[in-house]
Amino acid sequence: MIIDTHAHLNFSAYKNDVGEVVEKTLNNDIWIVNAGSQYSTSRRAVQLAEKYEKGVYAAIGLHPVHLDTGLVKIKGDPEEMSLNTCEEYFDYERYKELAQSEKVVAIGEIGLDYYWRPKTKVKLEPFKQKQKELLQKEIALAKELGLPAIFHCRMAHDDLISMLDSTVNGVVHCFTGNQNQFEKYLELGLYFGLNGLIFKMDSDKIIEQIPLDRILIETDCPYLTPPQEKGRNEPIYIKHVVNKIAQLKNISQEELADITTQNAKKLFNLKT
Repeated sequence: MIIDTHAHLNFSAYKNDVGEVVEKTLNNDIWIVNAGSQYSTSRRAVQLAEKYEKGVYAAIGLHPVHLDTGLVKIKGDPEEMSLNTCEEYFDYERYKELAQSEKVVAIGEIGLDYYWRPKTKVKLEPFKQKQKELLQKEIALAKELGLPAIFHCRMAHDDLISMLDSTVNGVVHCFTGNQNQFEKYLELGLYFGLNGLIFKMDSDKIIEQIPLDRILIETDCPYLTPPQEKGRNEPIYIKHVVNKIAQLKNISQEELADITTQNAKKLFNLKT
């Protein structure tokens, strides 16, 4: 058994065949945590999870690139945006209400993203501050509900680290940090989400250092398709990530799958 701890079957890439993809995934002994990126996709993740007794779960949150800062033009797939705008503000109570579903196992994906940023210094600091204020609210929601957080971080690891402490439980999704940042996240007790990006990055040395009890396996599908496959990524392609990490750790794929499954069950409080 394997748990894909970060998927997006709630996104439009699967709108025509999501049921088939879920069934194929479950039939291959793979469970899924679908992460939201804003309210519409968070709600969709919950609705999808509630169709299944077990094996399909949801995380809800507002991704930083969907925050309306008024300082940068947000780019993305309009079908993944809210109905009336490509940007959104964080309604704490609305997300809290959505989290009442027993299928919600985390707040995420949330975090910091400085990739799409203002070009002028005068706008850059307010832009970063607005993202940090959003993240503080979402961390507060996770703490209030007793849920772990799924952190997205792009070009902002040092700022994210500065906002966290040992009271924050969660995973650094799609980990891309350097050695120093890895060590700091480890000190904070966080998990590391690894996916198809490990085939593109020079991350082998850091992966070798990550304790086995701190590794989570994910796909981030439909994105980050492993090079062994083509087109849209799917949860069943997680086998390639498992295979590479097992080789780096010098253990069998079965052992790695078992360990990371137990890690995911522990972090997200998943019931067998």
